[in-house]
Formats: sequence, C-alpha cells, structure tokens
Amino acid sequence: MVARHDQTADPVLLEGLLQARRGTAFFARKLNELTDAELDGDSLLPGWTRRHVVAHVGYNARAVARLVEWAATGVETPMYPSVEVRNHEIDFGATLSPIALRNLFDHSAVHLNVEWRDLPADNWHHKVKTVQGRTVPAEETVWMRTREVWVHAVDLDNGATFKDIPEPVLERLLTDIAGAWHARSTDKDLVVEVTGQPNPLTLGDTTAASPTVVSGSLPAIAQWATGRGTDGTTAQRDGESTTPALPAPAWI
Repeated sequence: MVARHDQTADPVLLEGLLQARRGTAFFARKLNELTDAELDGDSLLPGWTRRHVVAHVGYNARAVARLVEWAATGVETPMYPSVEVRNHEIDFGATLSPIALRNLFDHSAVHLNVEWRDLPADNWHHKVKTVQGRTVPAEETVWMRTREVWVHAVDLDNGATFKDIPEPVLERLLTDIAGAWHARSTDKDLVVEVTGQPNPLTLGDTTAASPTVVSGSLPAIAQWATGRGTDGTTAQRDGESTTPALPAPAWI
C-alpha cells in the first residue's frame, strides 16, 4: 500500500500545515484531559462553556473543509450559509452527548486533513471566500485553522497557555489583530511593544505623539491582544504605568 502525502511541495505551505496539525494535536490532548463532566465547565470565552468551544472547533473544521473542496472542484461551497446558521450550529453542538462531541472534533479534523492532503498543488492558489466575505487563496485555509486550534486550546481553560503556542503562530496572530484594529480605527494612540525578542516587534499607531504603550513578552501580548488576560503586560502613557484595558471583543 502506497503512503499518501501532501501534494504540494511549497515549503512555506508545508510548514503551515505542520503548525496546523500540531495545533490540532495539542487541542486534542487538552480535550482528552477533560472528563465528560468537566466539559460542562466555563471556558475563557464569556457565555461559552467548554462544550461550545469544542463544538465550534469541530464545526469550524467542517467549514474550512468546504472551502478546500471548493478549491478542489471549482464548485462554490461557502463555509456557512450565514453567520446566524453558524451560531445556531455551535449552540446545537454544545448540547451533544460527550461522546458525540468528542467524535465531532475527531472526525471533522480527520476530514479536513484529508482534504488538505489530497488537494492538487496548483489548486492551493484557487480563490475561495471566508465567512467574513474576504476572497483568499485556498492556502489561507491553513492559517485560518491554525489560529483556531491553538487559541481555542487555551480557551478550554485546563492548563494550556499562550506560552504553549509556537512563536511564529503568535507573531502572525498579532499581525492579524493589529491589521483588524487599524481597519476599524481602534488603534489610535496605541502602540504595542513585544519585549524579549531578538528582533523588536512594534505594532499600532507608531506615529502618535503621546501614545499609550502596551508592552510585554510575546505570549503575554498575544494573550492581552486576543482579550484573554493582562498577566505580564503593562501600559504606560505620559510616564504613568497602569494595567492595560482588554481589547473588545475577544479575538476569534
């Protein structure tokens, strides 16, 4: 029997697939550490139990797989019919039995991985559309999934932290968030400085005359920027130091 491998030879894409698969394995490990009863507990996301997080991650794999199928066949298959359908799906998934919820995560992750593996190399450049309406190449689905599994593993709130997330994932996550802030004009007079890096990373309104400067390590800043906590961060403005306010809403 011949082993099946990814059809792309693009080293950047292969590295991205590796991070997505590692994130999926990490989420699976944290999920497996939870008892069935613990699935009823609160997650780090307001209004969501751990059940909601698992349902979301499971259905997200199915949604991302639909985009990969779109790239493979040319037949338009949106992630979701609407945001309302997506939200209803998550609420329904949260009511599943523990074994069904765990199977949803496992089976959907395998399905997505197979869709990625079997996508012809040229089709990775085919255009698909995200639930937000952005038109992107199919290769973007890898990053879309990567950030979901790594960040939501932390949201299960059973020991995972942003320190567990690989630095390249955290750096790209921060770049995404800074871009979203800029597009919404919510970064006015805000500068974010990541400390302890070989290459300084500064984001935000770097031309502001008197900005609020939020600083901290890469994991601490990522935790703060995604709305998950302020541990390890400080905010300074006009010489005064405070605890930075959490951005809202929470990222993903």
